[in-house]
Amino acid sequence: MCVNTNAHLRLNRWRPLRLALHCERQFRAKAEARFLDRKTQLDRVVYSLLRLSDPGLARELYLRIDEGEAHFADLAASYAEGPEKTTRGIVGPVPLTQAHPVLADRLRTATPGDLLEPFRIESWWLVVRLESLTPASFDEDTARQMSQELFQQWLVEQEERRLEQLAARLRAPTAPTAVEAGIPTP
Repeated sequence: MCVNTNAHLRLNRWRPLRLALHCERQFRAKAEARFLDRKTQLDRVVYSLLRLSDPGLARELYLRIDEGEAHFADLAASYAEGPEKTTRGIVGPVPLTQAHPVLADRLRTATPGDLLEPFRIESWWLVVRLESLTPASFDEDTARQMSQELFQQWLVEQEERRLEQLAARLRAPTAPTAVEAGIPTP
């Protein structure tokens, strides 16, 4: 029994390394293509946000920040109507795609330090300043992550394929046994 336990422990100890090597060998060639497909989802952003229901107040606070009369963080702590109030307006670092699509488009085209004029998204008026945008880069860590994602995708595809095969077998009519067909058996 000790031999099986020791063998089991050895197997489990090396499993993560073996899995990483398998991902590297099988999926590394496709890792960069996956990265390019997902690059916009991997870019990270930090921005300051003031979310307000009053467009006049949004404009006033924008002008105060723009003219250097007030600090964004102080105004966010005092006036923000969303959860950013507790972070003094700072959001991130987060994936760029986590933001509302309209906000993400504006952040994508801004440069760090840009204070965006108030704009409306749904029932909110936003005052936003891009603090930093960190574009994803294809390095060793990213290649490893993309290889692991491809492996996970392959596993899901294999599972779905096998479930479809099993379902097809279960739906297929089976041939009657000799007794059911009325054939005498010895």
